[in-house]
Amino acid sequence: MTYRIVFVEDDPDLAELISDFLSRHEMDVVIEPRGDTALATIEREAPDMVLLDIMLPGKDGLSICRELRPNFDGPIIMLTSLDSDMNQILGLELGANDYILKTTPPSVLVARLRSQLRNMRPAQPAAESQPLKTQRKLVFGQLSIDPVSRDVILEREKVALSTSDFDLLWLLASHAGETLNRDILLKEMRGVSYDGLDRSIDVAISRLRKKLGDNPTEPFRIKTVRNRGYLFSLSGWE
Repeated sequence: MTYRIVFVEDDPDLAELISDFLSRHEMDVVIEPRGDTALATIEREAPDMVLLDIMLPGKDGLSICRELRPNFDGPIIMLTSLDSDMNQILGLELGANDYILKTTPPSVLVARLRSQLRNMRPAQPAAESQPLKTQRKLVFGQLSIDPVSRDVILEREKVALSTSDFDLLWLLASHAGETLNRDILLKEMRGVSYDGLDRSIDVAISRLRKKLGDNPTEPFRIKTVRNRGYLFSLSGWE
């Protein structure tokens, strides 16, 4: 499996060097050289992971991390030359999953990135569930979801989704017309039970609605069923 990564780095030589190395280890890297356009690039590319330098033109990496974290459930890695305890603490407090120095040997860098990517994999489906690749494409009006290519097409346009967003959409669409509560969604996506406080599913649903052109105040495609959960509508895709 190839993972998609956005690398926010303003040194073009270093960015290309690291990108080329990661590409040999099943990581497809998109380089973004500016901090003030990083969030737009991340939203457009829907990556599985984000690598952030701290010193960037336009906006620093710590600010990007703080703004990105509420809307992004993949790993955020600070990759920087600033060897400072305070920066490390601040980065982790703002939501970064790891803080890695640019002097780290490439093989160690890859190992640490792979570790983070492994941690984001969804829990294995129940034994009675079919693997995605044995299931057929789902089609609802102008929406099609292909489990083999993992392509989502809406109104003849491809929708860019991260790995976890695709898995959430597939889970909801596979149970179209049914209400799935947070506990079911968390167990299927992350293998944990809902504790009454975890808002990650709500954030992911909000992000998915935006990608699918749903109405944020009165959603008609992925509906909120009060005190029960979320429902993928059968009739919202014409």
